[in-house]
Amino acid sequence: MSLALIEALMDHAWPALDREDTGGWVMRAAGGVTQRANSVWPREEADDHESAVRAASQWYRSRRLPLIFQVFDDERSAGLNAVLDAQRFTRQSETLILVRAADTPPGAPRGDLPNDVEISEEPSEEWLRLWWSVDGRGGDAELEIARKILVSCPSVYALVTDDDGVPAAVGRLALVDGRGGIYCMATAAGHRRRGFGRQVLDALLTAGGHRGVSGFWLLAMASNTAAQALYEGAGFTERGRYLYRQARPQRALSGC
Repeated sequence: MSLALIEALMDHAWPALDREDTGGWVMRAAGGVTQRANSVWPREEADDHESAVRAASQWYRSRRLPLIFQVFDDERSAGLNAVLDAQRFTRQSETLILVRAADTPPGAPRGDLPNDVEISEEPSEEWLRLWWSVDGRGGDAELEIARKILVSCPSVYALVTDDDGVPAAVGRLALVDGRGGIYCMATAAGHRRRGFGRQVLDALLTAGGHRGVSGFWLLAMASNTAAQALYEGAGFTERGRYLYRQARPQRALSGC
């Protein structure tokens, strides 16, 4: 998968509720819930980056949101980065883009867990609450916005419980144009390093295979070496990177 294709898949997999496509840049907003749904996707280089940044600033100001850019690590970003550097935009949340072909041999399962993974096409209340307890920022109102983002793309949701029936880990497989994006991998604090995350990942990869997915992608924070080890063990390799650049940060938005 080319980076341009992955960018488009990512945009469909996590759709902003409020969106404007200028032809070159895509403005996205969702009440401040998650950076990716509240950032500019500079899909193509602008003819005049300074003017385009001013226009984007006005768009977000009208929604009372900070101006954030999702900037991919390639030659297209040089001109934009120069303008953002001059305006002292911060650099946040460096994220790896990992990919895996559908026919990649799976790594050896970790742990010996008898638990069954619950698979559904809608996020249950248990699924939402566990994910939000790990990755969320805000209360019930923000969680409802996040739920709307999730269900705006066809997806498969996995949840595994421990031997006592307590939700232990969750994950989501977004289905876009025959490809699958792994999102929302989250393990409850008391259940980490026990193989539950790998069980969820294996279940999502299997679910994608049953649905004819031709390839997978996922996003991992560059600082999260434990997650990277899990994904590399399952056959994922790095394809690219991006980070967020923000003007005058006023609120903490959640990760990749």
